Amino acid sequence: MSLIDTLAGLPLISPFVEFGFMRRALAGCLALSLGATPIGVFLMLRRMSLAGDAISHAILPGAAVGYLIAGLSLSAMTLGGLVAGIAVAVLAGGVARNSVIKEDTSLATFYLISLSAGVLIISMRGSNVDLLHVLFGSVLALDDAALFLLASFASMSIVAIAVGLRLIVLECSDPEHLARISRLSPLAHYGFMVLVVLNLIGGFHALGTLMAVGIMILPSAAARFWVCNIVPLLLTAVVIAFGGALIGLLLSYYVNLPAGPAIVLTLGGLYVLSMALGPLGPLVNRLRPRWHFER
Repeated sequence: MSLIDTLAGLPLISPFVEFGFMRRALAGCLALSLGATPIGVFLMLRRMSLAGDAISHAILPGAAVGYLIAGLSLSAMTLGGLVAGIAVAVLAGGVARNSVIKEDTSLATFYLISLSAGVLIISMRGSNVDLLHVLFGSVLALDDAALFLLASFASMSIVAIAVGLRLIVLECSDPEHLARISRLSPLAHYGFMVLVVLNLIGGFHALGTLMAVGIMILPSAAARFWVCNIVPLLLTAVVIAFGGALIGLLLSYYVNLPAGPAIVLTLGGLYVLSMALGPLGPLVNRLRPRWHFER
């Protein structure tokens, strides 16, 4: 019996050995875990987790326009989503930096306008199937071109984080201090927002606009209950993201569940588990004996 035959008999591995679409889905989730999840860690540190959700919805009208022009074309929808996402991020940031409106409010207003416009465009010219495809993604339908796109975005994110880790950490933890000590503050802010948009577009092709931010934020928040330092936090978040994606894909295969929601719900379950068992979680922290000093 060959090694492949042996692996095909294992329940946890056999779906990925037997079916190419499962292997592509797993590879796409790995790319998202390596690229999008570290960006989610920095969004969490920047206290912009909800901003990630807002931007993920903001790419919808651009993707909808791309769909109207070229149908379900990967390049057209990616380009449209990229233009719309960057435009909303820049406009929202500009309004927040030059008016009395705060950044969260600015993003929320643009997000609502973009989401409603995107749904309206697709509803007028497309079918319910097309709308569901855009909103909820199709991780089990990833082809080679989509995988190449996800891998490219993940590679760009990894390189950017490796080169500018100190700058990104300062931008996310104390942007006002960075603005005082460095002229690179605008570059760090807008460059980081571009990375957010790129990874949300990658997540959009796999999980849809409604759930793309799930693989960014949920593993990051779960990892925070286990570690404090930035590098272990990034690594733990990536492991949680890929582990949750693997379990979600297996659940979708064996229990016949939609893959995207199964992945995000699994990540949500890992978050709850981390909150209950993590050493920095509220339960363990409350049970931990308190140190006190005596004279």
